[in-house]
Amino acid sequence: MPLESTDRTLVRDLAQRVLERAHDPLNAERRAAWLDVHSGVPRRPMILAEWGGVRDPRPPFAPALVCTDPLARGLEAGLRQQLWVFEELRDDHVIEPFFNVNWAVSTSGYGAEKTSHEVNDGGILNARSWEAPITDIARDFQLLKPRAFSVNREGTRAYQEQVAAVLGDILPVRCRGGFWWTLGMTNPAIDLIGLEPLMLFMYDDPAGLHRLMRFLCDDHLAFARWLQTEGLLSLNHENDYIGSGSMGYTRDLPSPAWRPGGPAALCDQWVLLESQETVGVSPTQFAEFIFPYQHEIAREFGLVYYGCCEPVHTRWEVVRRLPNLRAVSVAPLCSQEIMAEAMGRDYVFSRKPNPTLISTTRFDEAAIRADLRLTLDLTARHGCPTEIIMKDVHTLHNEPGRLARWVQLAREEAARD
Repeated sequence: MPLESTDRTLVRDLAQRVLERAHDPLNAERRAAWLDVHSGVPRRPMILAEWGGVRDPRPPFAPALVCTDPLARGLEAGLRQQLWVFEELRDDHVIEPFFNVNWAVSTSGYGAEKTSHEVNDGGILNARSWEAPITDIARDFQLLKPRAFSVNREGTRAYQEQVAAVLGDILPVRCRGGFWWTLGMTNPAIDLIGLEPLMLFMYDDPAGLHRLMRFLCDDHLAFARWLQTEGLLSLNHENDYIGSGSMGYTRDLPSPAWRPGGPAALCDQWVLLESQETVGVSPTQFAEFIFPYQHEIAREFGLVYYGCCEPVHTRWEVVRRLPNLRAVSVAPLCSQEIMAEAMGRDYVFSRKPNPTLISTTRFDEAAIRADLRLTLDLTARHGCPTEIIMKDVHTLHNEPGRLARWVQLAREEAARD
């Protein structure tokens, strides 16, 4: 159904503002800087701040929506968010003159599903536990089934046509998006067998754990290859979320075999691999039970971003053997000293400051500057291509301006170098 005239006018006005911002020279500078940092010849450290996890009653990016039609409200929310990022947050996110939609892809479960329990006391964050469906791998493995995949092409095209009818003459509408956050595999593994059993099976049933990881690796690769065969993959080398918080700009993708206008192959894409769930095991155990399967996935892709919240310095000598490795997450508990010296100019130093710096009662700007200074001094000394990403922020202590202020402080410190 056509939109009400007021909804249509508002959304188109927002799209026009986004188009104008997309042609601002700031975007050209940021785009070039991203291309440099991901090519190993950085001109400056890159600064990003994530906002999606903020759960305060007044998140900084969510003004009251005006539109009443569901389609219009969705478009309004996305466009307003882009404008807020560019006009208020002012980090190194880039606005491109397009509006992206994604293929409607569905996957089934594994045939054995966890039972979740959540305590909701009305707070912002709640406690959760789950009962894993597999307690004995040898006995219960027969419960597992490879996932089935499907795509709703008709529904996707219909939605794309709806969006294009509203704003396509202002922002061209294209299919561009991803279908997973990580292919690291240990998250679904703990859903199926539990967190402590994942570690205990390394001693109690090593063959069974290898059997499970082999199953998950084959299933993850089957999904990725199915998307490729169906022509559903898109490039992710521009204003695309990649890794655990970064942007995809790079000169090294897509592969020379890609043809403009055509679908992407796995070798044309970034992929994230991580294993936060095995932070408590030794590098030797990680190398035996997890890394071989991640290595198998990594070699299918063009570039690899490794890590999220786990401190990678304890297993760096293993991780660095991944093919096509380009960027590595340096999480709050990771040794920056070890990683800066080890990575040097060869990998992107993707620093994640501790979000408590901007979340607790006192917003201590001196402490924030000192934290930034430590990162910037270390990475400058060792020549590391650097991005600093404030993420995993769940509260700003009801002071929404803190996130933008952190960006400003980061820019000031980076400008001192």
